[in-house]
Amino acid sequence: MKIVRVKLGPEQRLGVLENHKVTLLPDRKLGSGKGFLLLIRQAQKKQMSPVTYVKQIIDRLKNPKTINYDDMFSGRSKYRLLIPIIPPEVWGAGVTYYRSKQAREYETSAKGIYDMVYNAERPEIFFKATPSRCVGPEEIAYIRGDSNWSVPEPELGIVLGPGLEVAGFTIGNDLSARDIEGENPLYLPQAKIYRGSCSIGPAIVPAESIGDPNNLQIEMRIYREKNLIFKGSTNTSNMKRGIDELVGFLKNYNIIPPGTVLLTGTGIVPPDDFSLRDNDTVEIEIEKIGVLRNVIKVLKS
Repeated sequence: MKIVRVKLGPEQRLGVLENHKVTLLPDRKLGSGKGFLLLIRQAQKKQMSPVTYVKQIIDRLKNPKTINYDDMFSGRSKYRLLIPIIPPEVWGAGVTYYRSKQAREYETSAKGIYDMVYNAERPEIFFKATPSRCVGPEEIAYIRGDSNWSVPEPELGIVLGPGLEVAGFTIGNDLSARDIEGENPLYLPQAKIYRGSCSIGPAIVPAESIGDPNNLQIEMRIYREKNLIFKGSTNTSNMKRGIDELVGFLKNYNIIPPGTVLLTGTGIVPPDDFSLRDNDTVEIEIEKIGVLRNVIKVLKS
């Protein structure tokens, strides 16, 4: 089951995406940026799993409203796909894949630190974004105007529920300025945190529907002037650290609001001579979740 959020004129609704059809849920309150959390809470009050609860809602609809999912990308539909949840916070986990360790060791002036982090008991956990820095599917995402080496980072995102449990999974793009972080590791916040630097979507898959989150195929494609210029893939089975381990370190001694998204790191890194440009398109596809697509623009000062 995939949960999406759709804009219908002045309204927003949650919907269930199956077989390229979105069935809209009737409760308008669920259309808010906190709707997925509210849905989880409603299911918990009914002592049901989220999937069972949603299926019950749909089964009781006399005339369900459905939308063709693909029509929302044609430019002719009155419906628009929205970011599936507006997270109060987004955090990132770094150096969770060997490929990421290699790339960050190559770029950094402080040789050896990422080797140590990769092999340490404690993972790298960093703050990534607030709601104002997040964009949704099909929206413009940004790279910094003062960076000459910016890349997308395709990542599995964990959505934390009302009790900070793993409630669902989504896709995240942790856009990063490799040259800024490479100049000095203390510049990581400037390399990672800026307007439009975090894309999330297109759907949330409840945890019970994802199967094994430690065995999901990830692919990233980058297009320039409609030409495919990069394609790479990995699998979450290549992560050195598990989902529960990363969530545990995030919550430990910390105040984490429900609805927070934790990005789990990237295992796909473009060649070292590659940098995103204005009007590039990035597609990130994760098995069982969907495709997150964004056009890239360069931020002006």
